Amino acid sequence: MNGVVGDIPAGSPGFDGAASRRLLARLRDVMAGSGSGQERLDKIVTLIGMEMGADVCSCYVMRAGEVLELFSTLGLNQDAVHNTRLRVGEGIVGDIAGHARPIALDNAPSHPSFAYRPETGEDPFLSLAGVPILRGGKVRGVLVIQHKDRRRYTEVEVETLQTIAMVVAELVAQGELVNPQEVASTGDPALLPARLSGTSLASGLAMGLAVIHRPQLTIRQMVSEDAESELARLNAAIATMHSAIDDLLNAAALAGLSEPKDILETYRMFAEDRGWLSRIREAIRMGLTAEGAVQQVQNDTRARMSHLTDPYIRERLLDLEDLTNRLLQHLAGRKSEADGGTLPEDIVLVARSMGPAELLDYDQRRLRGVILEEGSPSSHVCIVARALNIPVVQAPDALNRIEPLDPVIVDGDHGQAFVRPAEDIQMAFVEAVALRVRKEEMYEKIRALPSVTRDGVPISIQLNCGLLIDLPHLKASGAEGVGLYRTEIPFMVRSTYPDVHAQTDLYSRILDQTDDKPVVFRTLDVGGDKMLPYIAASEGEENPALGWRAIRIGLDHPSLLRQQLRALLRASAGRPLSVMFPMIAEVAEFDAARRLLDLEINRLKGQGGELPSRVRVGTMIEVPALLWQLPALLPRVDFLSVGSNDLTQYIFASDRGNPRTSGRYDPLSPAMLSLLRRLVEACGDANVPVSICGEMAGRPLDAMALIGIGFRTLSMSPPSVGPVKTMLRSLDVAVLRQYMNGLYLRGDHSLRDKLRSFAKDHGVII
Repeated sequence: MNGVVGDIPAGSPGFDGAASRRLLARLRDVMAGSGSGQERLDKIVTLIGMEMGADVCSCYVMRAGEVLELFSTLGLNQDAVHNTRLRVGEGIVGDIAGHARPIALDNAPSHPSFAYRPETGEDPFLSLAGVPILRGGKVRGVLVIQHKDRRRYTEVEVETLQTIAMVVAELVAQGELVNPQEVASTGDPALLPARLSGTSLASGLAMGLAVIHRPQLTIRQMVSEDAESELARLNAAIATMHSAIDDLLNAAALAGLSEPKDILETYRMFAEDRGWLSRIREAIRMGLTAEGAVQQVQNDTRARMSHLTDPYIRERLLDLEDLTNRLLQHLAGRKSEADGGTLPEDIVLVARSMGPAELLDYDQRRLRGVILEEGSPSSHVCIVARALNIPVVQAPDALNRIEPLDPVIVDGDHGQAFVRPAEDIQMAFVEAVALRVRKEEMYEKIRALPSVTRDGVPISIQLNCGLLIDLPHLKASGAEGVGLYRTEIPFMVRSTYPDVHAQTDLYSRILDQTDDKPVVFRTLDVGGDKMLPYIAASEGEENPALGWRAIRIGLDHPSLLRQQLRALLRASAGRPLSVMFPMIAEVAEFDAARRLLDLEINRLKGQGGELPSRVRVGTMIEVPALLWQLPALLPRVDFLSVGSNDLTQYIFASDRGNPRTSGRYDPLSPAMLSLLRRLVEACGDANVPVSICGEMAGRPLDAMALIGIGFRTLSMSPPSVGPVKTMLRSLDVAVLRQYMNGLYLRGDHSLRDKLRSFAKDHGVII
């Protein structure tokens, strides 16, 4: 409320839920009755005013050009009807429309947005409640009631107005009040600001105008009587397409970026697939045009593959969709929309799905961000986007909620997008970018400084990596090594299992680029949502996260695991090697994996090959069962690393991929922190180093708690190094440990607020 002073009456006497239902029943009768749209609107306005005891009830309807016109009123001067107009954002009514939110005021004239219109005769009316009339996510008008006296509007009254506004929206939508073409002809400028919450696929901040990626062409002629000429057209288009793909591979934007090139090489192989091309040619010989044949083969392929859920197959289907559209464009002699010279200077692509080649079609000097529909295959396009520092967000219903050339902010750090952002959101974006620049400058100043707390406790900050493009961050961030190298990502972009030679070359390049800093290689962690095309998926797994994955696949296919271990040993010749096994649930599994490593060590010795200078072997702590086997495990390992993401979801039986449960439990709970403290203590007693490499390690407040528990090695994504290092250099560990000793036995849902208060009180920068 605005300016509430003293005892102000609250609502209309007797207007409760029953009165609301009675009013709505009468409104339905009006809507079902006879009369023009204007006559029915007048009846509705009169009925609302009488039933709610209002001195004024008015309805404003949106006209072209973001103008709200007074269409009907009870209580104001009738001469003002169709004469009084307010722009969106002008006055309280315009404010309601501009922000698409209700307003209830006990002293409307004192509101900063109040705009006096003398022709309405609204001088004596003090209180006001108004709601937007919404339909299809768009503002269609505003419904207002006013009273002479100063009063508080109840929730029942405001909710009743909102429900009535839905009824009025139907009347507006019927086109009896304003011709729908009037608003449509101006592009419907009354679209609401919207926030799309989704998943971050590539970090960063970007702002630009939306460009809808719809590559498919309309085929106008399906049947041909001249098969030979159609085959000639097809062959010419194929040659042109291959040349264009080669140009993409040689583009300056990909210079020195091996993973995106690997992806495009695989894509190029699909473009030359003889089976695909032969099916197209056969369809032409059956009487179709080249375009018709290309589309028919794609339809058949889609029908056969669309029911499959394997991520690799879905990526391949996406590649084929891209190739189909690309070939159709070459057949039509048309350039891709991405080549258009009319595209904005700052582009945010919005797509149902997109392949890596399609992303590279767009001018990289203009491309700022990408929004994908939720559920679309995305791993390949994200690898390319990350290489080009383009933020990517995956959000539900994006195509239905974003119009072409809508201004859009992509927040890849938090997995959200702001569509048609209000001025305050745009200002916040500008401030966020400026703050990011200032922070980067601050992080650059401390990059070469030691990672030591205020009271002299050294903390090792390491990186989580999965691609060669991540390794330059090792030097740029000042991290001390790679605490987790995810080896599975290069396997996922290939159509066949890379042989030992290819793997050895990759691991050698990784070690060469780390300048003798330590690297911990995690063996293949595939399965679940990361299946490889050359490993038969386990059909019908209801919960893949708990199924056939990671070390379970490695032990069931020992030849695959042995080849990877063989390559790691060869690549590490004369250099130290650290190998970590994922998803170990019992000591027997670790022993079995270790035996395979020993076999490969003995094999290399027998061949006279050069061994690593030292081999360290460890395991991830992800499965809770392993925590009760520490006495047997610790003598067998050289190090441990906590995978907090999986460990948290297994501890709380809470699927982190399910939006209903992913945020339900906090890793900064007494239960989780107590468990981690006992693990650190056990490792300390056994003199076994322990690190943590999940998302907790990269969040400054969570990292502060982990340091308080006793962790001295944190592994995180490159963008987290600066914030975490800044935090720990402002932290006194002894004071924090003493404070946390009193928290472990509490029954709180989370200790996050208490830890945040500690940081604030002790000058810890989080």
